[in-house]
Amino acid sequence: MEENKVTYQSIDDYILHFPEEVQEILKTLRQVIKEAAPEASEKISYQMPTFVLHKNLVHFAVFKNHIGFYPAPSGIEAFKHELAQYKGAKGSVQFPIDKPLPYELISRIVKFRVAENIKQAEGKVRNKK
Repeated sequence: MEENKVTYQSIDDYILHFPEEVQEILKTLRQVIKEAAPEASEKISYQMPTFVLHKNLVHFAVFKNHIGFYPAPSGIEAFKHELAQYKGAKGSVQFPIDKPLPYELISRIVKFRVAENIKQAEGKVRNKK
């Protein structure tokens, strides 16, 4: 069974794996994240597109009926009222694939996570001194 598992080498590789209409959504989502976190780097982690700034910032992934967005539990908690209309869990939210993604909200969540990661990284540096 493991032989059929796809392994992605990059976010570009991940995006190209999907139908064109889904690729457009993913390209826009990626751009929104890049604009909200210009210092973040990209990688594949857990076979999902991942943005990193000192540590994992956010992940996203495509499923049959939704796009999963993973901004850590703190990102979900901070925006829980605005995310209440979507299915989700402690560290994730599901955006229906057949409806427009809330890009402005996603941008604010990413900016929140950027500030959180920077603050945590600065705290670690201070604690080492």
